[in-house]
Amino acid sequence: MFKKQWPAFVLAFVLPLLAVFWWWGGFNPVNVTETEAGPYRYAYLDYDGPISNVRKSHRTALDRFTVSKVAAGDTISVILTDPRAANGKVRAQLGYILADSAPIPEGLKEGRIERRPVYAAQVQAAVLLAPSKTYQALSDTLASRGLPIAMPTVELYRPAGQANRIGIFTLEMNR
Repeated sequence: MFKKQWPAFVLAFVLPLLAVFWWWGGFNPVNVTETEAGPYRYAYLDYDGPISNVRKSHRTALDRFTVSKVAAGDTISVILTDPRAANGKVRAQLGYILADSAPIPEGLKEGRIERRPVYAAQVQAAVLLAPSKTYQALSDTLASRGLPIAMPTVELYRPAGQANRIGIFTLEMNR
């Protein structure tokens, strides 16, 4: 019976899933390089909790930018602890890049990261898919050199600016 229905199954379920994965950038390659990154000035909220809830804190930070009428730059997440070591929980600083002369929105803290040498993994993909792709690519690259991923890491997401386009996600780890 399944032999007769497999084409319908493929058309109804498999192809749409593959199409969404493609649309989100799931097949896009991750570029891992050794470079220098920064400096960054950002406004953030402290976060301590499940990695699955960080988007809510980013939304809260963005709301504070909006209320304070301060332009928010790219999304930034400074992940301070390894979620693999704490059952998916992290300590992090979650916020947005600030222009050099911009005031700090009320209720947020100011953070700065100086220019430094990093391993950078970058991919054009949806924000929900990009972290897993970049962490895996960075882990694979470092493993070939006998190195582990070390915290803290810095995650930056630059939206494409159009609803029908996906942005650029960059993961940085100090060398």
